[in-house]
Amino acid sequence: MRDRLIRLAGASLLLASVAAAQGSLENRLTADERAAGWRLLFDGNTTEGWREVTGLAFPQSCWSVENGCLRARPNPQGFQDLRTTTLYGSFDLQFEWRLAAGGNSGVKYLVQRTDRWQRKGEPEFSARARGLEYQIADDLGNPDARSSPMRATASLYSFLAPYRRVEVKPGAYHRSRIIVKGGHVEHWMDGVEVLDFDLSLPVVADALRQMRAKAQPGAASAVLPERESFISLQNHGSEIEFRNLKIKRLD
Repeated sequence: MRDRLIRLAGASLLLASVAAAQGSLENRLTADERAAGWRLLFDGNTTEGWREVTGLAFPQSCWSVENGCLRARPNPQGFQDLRTTTLYGSFDLQFEWRLAAGGNSGVKYLVQRTDRWQRKGEPEFSARARGLEYQIADDLGNPDARSSPMRATASLYSFLAPYRRVEVKPGAYHRSRIIVKGGHVEHWMDGVEVLDFDLSLPVVADALRQMRAKAQPGAASAVLPERESFISLQNHGSEIEFRNLKIKRLD
């Protein structure tokens, strides 16, 4: 019995060591990546570099740091998007995410304005970024994603559908990439380019103009620079985790 307990304890330590080694690979840059100009947006342990989308303190009522991830969770009292503290124009952004079944979220860039408002009956304010959105959704289980290809994962939300579809598996990690270089944008999903477009495309240019001009009714709003903004993670009332967020400036 004693030998068996020793073997079990040894096996447990081995598994713990393997898990720790695997975990240490998350939210890290290699020496080559650092030399190439990549920078981490999230260190895996703290909220450093992130604030509520209007610039207020990190919204702990609906976001947390758990298991090496930035985690959004539902909060019926109010919801807020996150933002980086640094602004970006042309960039290569890569990140991993894991979404709950039926969920809906997104990553926004070239944000034109922010809105902060309070709905009747909600004790807390809600805050949202208004910009181009890389949509993230359970394509089969979320009714908004099912309503239109322009609201499927990796679409330019509500404006352009991906020309290739990659299966979304709720509960599994997926890899996404957004490249903005000058006036050209690419969306990638699990290593596959699924959408590209120019910012001069009429539907995109019109959308950016409308985002700057149209505020949430009753909201306190702020307009941002046209071609440079923070990166925003959306809390859409669904559980989602983000990790391995890294960015490289291209300008």
